[in-house]
Amino acid sequence: MATTTTCTSTTSSFMPTYATSTVHPQDLTPSLLSFKPQIFSVCPLISDRKSSNRINFYSQTEAKYRPCRVVVAASLDAEAEVGEEVEETEGEGGGVATATVTPTKPKKGKAALPLKRDRTRSKRFLEIQKLRETKKEYDLGTAISMLKKTANTKFVESVEAHFRLNIDPKYNDQQLRATVNLPKGTGQTVKVAVLTQGANLKISMGVSCWEKVVSGGSSGAFASLGILLNGLRGEKFDEAKNAGADLVGGEDLIQQIKGGFMQFDKLIASPDMMPKVASLGKILGPRGLMPNPKAGTVTTDIPQAIAEFKKGKVEYRADKTGIVHIPFGKADFSEEDLLVNLLAAVKSAEANKPSGAKGVYWKSAHICSSMGPSIRLNTREMLEYKLPSNV
Repeated sequence: MATTTTCTSTTSSFMPTYATSTVHPQDLTPSLLSFKPQIFSVCPLISDRKSSNRINFYSQTEAKYRPCRVVVAASLDAEAEVGEEVEETEGEGGGVATATVTPTKPKKGKAALPLKRDRTRSKRFLEIQKLRETKKEYDLGTAISMLKKTANTKFVESVEAHFRLNIDPKYNDQQLRATVNLPKGTGQTVKVAVLTQGANLKISMGVSCWEKVVSGGSSGAFASLGILLNGLRGEKFDEAKNAGADLVGGEDLIQQIKGGFMQFDKLIASPDMMPKVASLGKILGPRGLMPNPKAGTVTTDIPQAIAEFKKGKVEYRADKTGIVHIPFGKADFSEEDLLVNLLAAVKSAEANKPSGAKGVYWKSAHICSSMGPSIRLNTREMLEYKLPSNV
């Protein structure tokens, strides 16, 4: 006769499936039939009365958990049978089924770059990297002489200064954008373009002649106005040309820039041309060529601005991480010239400290050549350094 038992306790994940099953006594193994839970008495043997109570408690507990033992045994047997069927199915198929893995999306941008430990360096770089210690801070003289040794490529490398400042440019009062005049120049040939037009016509023509033209003067007045315009435009253009400008123009140069002409390194504009230059913002802005008063490229004294940029005026600004990058010469400069230019860059960054900068302003400073390792500077010694009298 078959006995049907039911267990309401959920001791494992497979209990709901086999909670009710029909089990025959002959199917149970002796080891399962002899299984008994371990019952620990909480009362010591003190008297016969307590011993009989303990025996009764044991009998009640065994009767309570016996159905559960039968169901658990049946569940274990069922799982074993399922496992055997799965093994037989895999054996008949001739192999093990493999899970399908969905391909990951390819990485883009900075995420696609190899990790720092996986990057390889050239033999030349690994050799010159041994000339300096990684975290050691050097004084200016030692750092510049070491920098010249690391610049050993086939071309003349530029030298750069990188200042990490304690500022957050996302706040308006912590933004840094300025210019510095390098006394020894940059070693580069700067091509300057100028956008300008005629001077104030009312002052040049005289009040009486200007009123006649505005009120709708005669054809002779308009003819004289055209001659005067050409003369004033010619004077401005000649003034910029004589100051050393490579390109000078007005609306015609604006149209060329819109057409894709970008053969210049600096663009200087007079204030009266800025409403027309505004249409070039999308073209010049990403290239860093948009005229700006802070950069000294929007001015009324165009000859002076041209001379400054030709001699070595450099514009710099802090990036979004608060680091300033300034080129201050070429590797073929003498150590004295590089030292003078570097100190000029340091003093400019110190003088233009944003009003919102709090705490320690200088976090770190490094110099390097274009293809060489960085050399860490001692910031305290750098700020207190004074040029020798013979330099």
